[in-house]
Amino acid sequence: MASPPPSTRPPQRGGGVFIALGLVLGAGFGMALGEPSLGLMVGLGVGVALAFGMAVLDRR
Repeated sequence: MASPPPSTRPPQRGGGVFIALGLVLGAGFGMALGEPSLGLMVGLGVGVALAFGMAVLDRR
């Protein structure tokens, strides 16, 4: 299926901000709890999940 011309297609939203915020906030919460690496990984997972969810919703 061919995609419509760029002028008629609505702009796509970027979900990368969720990944960046997840990393920063996850590391911050992790440091507060004494486990910065774990917080970083949890924040990354949450950010990727939110970015993926936004991409799926944006596709519709």
